[in-house]
Amino acid sequence: MDYQVLFNLAVAVAAFFGGWVLNSIYRSIERLDKDVRDLPHTYVSKDDYHRDIDEIKSMLGKIFDKLEAKVDR
Repeated sequence: MDYQVLFNLAVAVAAFFGGWVLNSIYRSIERLDKDVRDLPHTYVSKDDYHRDIDEIKSMLGKIFDKLEAKVDR
């Protein structure tokens, strides 16, 4: 074999593995992008969280008021 054939084989192998790595990176980025787009459906939104915390605070305020009324008796 002459050197040109070996060089062509080496370039072809390097191109194959380079393409494989780039394809793998592209698929990983696509999966991450899909996960990021699904975040609002998976986790609680900020507005929902604040509304729930306000509701809990009002319930605790009512409980504390009842406890204060019982202590005063």
